[in-house]
Amino acid sequence: MGSTARITGIAGLALAATALVAAPAAASPSHSTAGALFVQTDNVSGNAVVAYDRGVDGSLRRAGTYQTGGRGGALNGSVVDHLASQGSLAYDRAHGLLYAVNAGSNTISVFDVHGDKLTRRQQISTGGDFPVSVAVHGNLVYVLNARSGGSVQGFLRVGDLLVRVPTWHRALGLEPVTDANEFTHTPGQVAFTPDGGKLLVTTKADGNDIEVFGVDRFGGLAAKPVVNSDPDAVPFAVAFDSRGRVVVAEAGPNAAATFALGRDGKLTYLSRTPTGQAATCWIVVTDGHFYLSNAGSGTLSGYQGRPDGSLTPLGTTGTDPGTVDATVSSDGRYLYAQTGAAGVVDEYRVTRDGALTEIGSVTVPGATGGEGIVAS
Repeated sequence: MGSTARITGIAGLALAATALVAAPAAASPSHSTAGALFVQTDNVSGNAVVAYDRGVDGSLRRAGTYQTGGRGGALNGSVVDHLASQGSLAYDRAHGLLYAVNAGSNTISVFDVHGDKLTRRQQISTGGDFPVSVAVHGNLVYVLNARSGGSVQGFLRVGDLLVRVPTWHRALGLEPVTDANEFTHTPGQVAFTPDGGKLLVTTKADGNDIEVFGVDRFGGLAAKPVVNSDPDAVPFAVAFDSRGRVVVAEAGPNAAATFALGRDGKLTYLSRTPTGQAATCWIVVTDGHFYLSNAGSGTLSGYQGRPDGSLTPLGTTGTDPGTVDATVSSDGRYLYAQTGAAGVVDEYRVTRDGALTEIGSVTVPGATGGEGIVAS
């Protein structure tokens, strides 16, 4: 039986056997909005996604809370971000699906998205220990498991469900760390390149590498990744510019670094721009502007991408304490920064030149130390 037939068979069995689970929600009456925002609490006693309506002025109003059915988790040594990762909540806009990792349960939950309302469809094992990041491209979903040396597991999306494909599992073979250094020595993100042809994994201080897997035409990964060393940089999170170059948030030098990605999976260094801040770990991009979150400083550092791949600083904007993951509205007009010290989301308007203007903030119930935020 060929690869396509095997995958189709797996999908058919999963559709026949998987039970759908709907989660109750407490939601406010609907009102006219410009979109929605979803924030993951990563609460260790019961993970949840809190939904917000986004007004035409960018302000947020809580609309409902939806249980994932699993538990959040906390890495040893973590403070404001218990997962120490980027992308623990992923939104598939094309298919109206939301994916949330349950680090304490080793599962991922799948939600249907209808405006500001969610319906939980599935909770499925990630095939590894302590999932922290999700990547989506077309009908492919890959999850990064952070503990036990790290691994990535691939899924095929069939309708509103995920089918775990056993042959799409790759162990990263990192050195397991269980002491207070765990949060810096576990992998930080899994991400598809814009064309879906490669899958990147950042290892943070466990190797200081950016690993690049080739993705075949069926969605499976190369047997081994191309390992790109980024010495002493603690590569934490990645984003891509309009030409497919990789922009990396480096927690070691507290900098934004850019690399060209070759067809062979090798990265070529282009530039490095220090933020001048502390604990530079997360990155989000909109309309050629990059914003890096500095957890130790409680700030966002803005940059303008240049044609040669270098970055021009746009300035530093203050946030609430413990700046972690961030997201931008689909129209690019508003940026939302999740801050883990008290579970606050800060709201900003993005001007044409990339400057940020503060709008306000909301406190997400039960989200202290949480990570995971996406906007529609």
